[in-house]
Amino acid sequence: MSTLPFINPATGEAFGEVQSATTEDVTRAIKDMRQAFQVWRKRPLKDRITVLRQLQEVIIDSLDEITAVLNQDTGKSRQDGLIEVMMTVDRLHQYYRNAPVWLKRRRVPPGLYVFKSYYKEPHPYGVVAVIGPWNYPFDLTMPVVCSALLAGNTVVLKPSEVTAATGVLVESLIKRVPELSPFVRVLHGGPDIGAAVVQSSPDLVFLTGSTGTGRKIAKATAETMTPFIAELGGKDPMIVLESADIAAAAKWGTWGAFYNTGQTCMGIERVYVVESVYDEFLRQAVSEAKQIKQGYVADIRNENNMGPLTFERQLQIVQDQLDDALAKGARIIYGGKIDGLFVEPTIIVDVTHDMKLMQEETFGPIMPVMKVKDETEALWLANDSVYGLSASVWSNNMRQAKRVAHRLDVGSVNVNDAISHYPVSLLPFGGVKQSGNARTHGKEEVLQFTQMRSYAIGRPPLPIDLATRMREPNHYKLGAAIMRMSFGVTPRQRLQPLTDALTDEELQPDMGKIARLAGAATAVAALALTLFRAKK
Repeated sequence: MSTLPFINPATGEAFGEVQSATTEDVTRAIKDMRQAFQVWRKRPLKDRITVLRQLQEVIIDSLDEITAVLNQDTGKSRQDGLIEVMMTVDRLHQYYRNAPVWLKRRRVPPGLYVFKSYYKEPHPYGVVAVIGPWNYPFDLTMPVVCSALLAGNTVVLKPSEVTAATGVLVESLIKRVPELSPFVRVLHGGPDIGAAVVQSSPDLVFLTGSTGTGRKIAKATAETMTPFIAELGGKDPMIVLESADIAAAAKWGTWGAFYNTGQTCMGIERVYVVESVYDEFLRQAVSEAKQIKQGYVADIRNENNMGPLTFERQLQIVQDQLDDALAKGARIIYGGKIDGLFVEPTIIVDVTHDMKLMQEETFGPIMPVMKVKDETEALWLANDSVYGLSASVWSNNMRQAKRVAHRLDVGSVNVNDAISHYPVSLLPFGGVKQSGNARTHGKEEVLQFTQMRSYAIGRPPLPIDLATRMREPNHYKLGAAIMRMSFGVTPRQRLQPLTDALTDEELQPDMGKIARLAGAATAVAALALTLFRAKK
């Protein structure tokens, strides 16, 4: 039996291990969760919320334990671990409070079928396979698992093998809620176990990971037509315009580039600065970078801004992109030193779009800065990417800032800040293009784990129902009259059927009914609108 070691990236020390799952474990987990789904889906939403709130309570009570494990497992500070937990708890709190509204049955207008009632209702998929990431292994895993459960699904979770200790902790927290643990199965292991989970035909696969991994899973799920939702990578641009607050842009731009050692999918990975403020921005950005302290401590008291990269493979990616950029003419104006997995915050200039550094996701503390002529060139270059997760626009001219923001091909835009959109629990987060199709945060996160089903309820078709008459042959003119009266744009279109009925023998017997029904429908609509306004 193989095991996954727990390695502290800051010290290189091993601090534990976990036994890896087998393909037989995967098969058994899917089977067990499929059976458990028949129980969990029948639990009233109120009961599911009660059970999940117990997990929220366990998370809060285990705060120090969670941040200690995150600190050892990723090298990030205890405070950055606290931020992960805080964002998780905030989202869960909002979801449980709003779920009864998000997941309720909703009536749908009947159209021409006035004698029937219609409604739509979200239903869970069944067994949801969640494949978690390593950069924020708690915040990017726990809310997804809980959202799927809240919607009525059961879950098979495969945490990242890079942060296996956090995966074990997540499993432990779930097991501390006896009413919940039968509906979640955690499978530890490497890419082979992740592939086995995908190939085991769950009812839905959710991935948070790289675009490369997303492509592999997309191909595998296509074979079985398994629904696949992915929150993938980014190459997020930052645009600094001539009217920007340069001191603020430099301060928070460098923070956005170097936070979590640059291992943040919505962090700043490309910077485009208009030429009139380019030199000043660089001067202040270097000044800000010099103030960043890098190091590792296990205590909650910590003065460091940055820890190490999380594992060796990420260092190889960063080094490869730096080497490629320098070989093609780029210059490092600050940083660039590497010591083990610690990479100094680095600012690099003279970059072009033929460099890997400007096209591929870096996930490291590298800030490439490019001079542009104006807003138009900045927009063109910012959109010149296969990714489309987030972006940042800096300008004190709000009209200009909003104009640029709305022209960016990304899922989220910050104006005069970086990353601050992500912690807002009810603001949808997700990308376009090759950054994936998932939406986390808010009702979109919960509802993506459901399938909308529709219901038409009524007695057998009535002869007086105009829609019933249209099932019979030789009613073309009647149908055309109904369409014009119901959907006509101008008074002439709506009144034309009444005019035609005076001269058309085929229409005369039906037009009285049509007119009465149209009048009744108008009265009902007016009453409904009045009641709706009164309720608001």
